[in-house]
Amino acid sequence: MIEQLLGSKTRLKLLQLFLSNPNRSYYVREITRKIGEQINSVRRELSNLLNIGIIVSETTNNRLYYEVNQKYEFYDPLKTIFGSGNQTTSKVTTKSDRRDDIKALGNVDILIYTGQFTRDETAGIDLFIVGNTNAHAVQKFVSELEAKEGKEIRYTVMDLEDFKYRLQVKDRFVTNVLSAKKQTLVDSHGMLESE
Repeated sequence: MIEQLLGSKTRLKLLQLFLSNPNRSYYVREITRKIGEQINSVRRELSNLLNIGIIVSETTNNRLYYEVNQKYEFYDPLKTIFGSGNQTTSKVTTKSDRRDDIKALGNVDILIYTGQFTRDETAGIDLFIVGNTNAHAVQKFVSELEAKEGKEIRYTVMDLEDFKYRLQVKDRFVTNVLSAKKQTLVDSHGMLESE
């Protein structure tokens, strides 16, 4: 029904992808793989969304990347509607799928995507996990993420006490990770809200 309201199944999938993944940039072929639509319809709808101002684009390394415009005047209501994980397609990973994958890791206090996910290399890593996790489950999670993304994922795992200590002493690594552009998937204690 929503795709009838929007007039395009591709536009619906794009809105779901972008609004469920703020701070995440995608290039056209990556988008077509993720949402399972034809490249021409994806390009047409990207152009429409750019013209409206819902997404922005930027060229990096001769590749055009798109991401949601968080300064768009209707960003919050759109995120409420489309970013909730109520995807109508199985090709786009829903938040509930991600929650289940994250729960399998153990007790995760913080999980952040940065680096190649946000095109900000200042962190030096792509995935940051804080908590009491199962090493085997983390390796499986990273392997599946690498297969899905088609690239190697650089990641760091630390326990909560170590993270708190490093935060307190303003450890350079933790400071770089937290100051980099990031997509926060888990922040169970609200420790990143002040960052």
